[in-house]
Amino acid sequence: MPDSLPIIDVAGLRAADPAARHAVATELGAACRGAGFFLVTGHGIPEAVTQGLFGAARALFALPDAAKQAVSIRRSPHNRGYVGLSEEQLDPTKPADRKEAFNVGLDLAADDPEVLAQKPFRGVNLWPEGAPELRSAILAHFDAAWALGRLLHRGFALDLGIEEDFFEDKLDRPLATLRLLHYPAGGGTDAALGAGEHTDYGNVTVLATDGVAGLEVKRRAGGWEEVPQVPGAFVCNIGDCLMRWTNDVYVSTPHRVRAPAAERYSAAFFLDPNPETVVAVLPGCTGTGNPARYPPVTGADYLRQKLDATYAHRRAPAG
Repeated sequence: MPDSLPIIDVAGLRAADPAARHAVATELGAACRGAGFFLVTGHGIPEAVTQGLFGAARALFALPDAAKQAVSIRRSPHNRGYVGLSEEQLDPTKPADRKEAFNVGLDLAADDPEVLAQKPFRGVNLWPEGAPELRSAILAHFDAAWALGRLLHRGFALDLGIEEDFFEDKLDRPLATLRLLHYPAGGGTDAALGAGEHTDYGNVTVLATDGVAGLEVKRRAGGWEEVPQVPGAFVCNIGDCLMRWTNDVYVSTPHRVRAPAAERYSAAFFLDPNPETVVAVLPGCTGTGNPARYPPVTGADYLRQKLDATYAHRRAPAG
């Protein structure tokens, strides 16, 4: 893996000229096959939306603990709500992660048919009381990152040689999660990681950071590379689900977050497919001597398997 991650201007994916779209797709494909991580500019997300998001994150994590626990993820089977400090352990060989988080999914109404039917991961978002302004700022970024994620998938499709809009109807009601993250200031030792070594679960992650360093990517040849801070850019990476869809043509890369020297905020938008979408290896990603390495699985079943392995409260008690 190169010592620096590629910076890709994706504005060309919106161009009327097919050659401009293919040029960006080629850059994306090279990044997805290589580092598995890249930085995106030309994304079209206004700075005001990002700043509004970080203002909401600071206000949310500053709420009294009782207000945050009232919307705990333990109260939702749908991966929504607040995750307290050290409740998550992404690397089972290390101590619990030194971070707190707040998860928001597709903002469905209580009377949405899928909510009423209690479909997997089709629940309402949990919003803390007394802070109504947080909701609009958070959802504005959710929608913007979702649009960017779909745009990236048009580039992926072009690179993979399938119809440009192949992924569009598989991401129109996605199992997407916007996760606000707060890392308290602390040491930088492996024993006190902000987030342990892991790969992401979904198709692609769109990450906004506040400029405080901490995210590190594992090099293919060993060692860790710090992700650079590029003003106005988003950090993107391939997740396990898209790696599965492409039969390991695209790669999900292990990464971690050091416990930062200064307080750190970030916001990760994880784009997973619609719950009923069948994730099956794409025909162009197999061939003689390269059979499909994964059986088909629905988006909901795949996400459930991943989350059950991460959160102790989701697993049935032994015996």
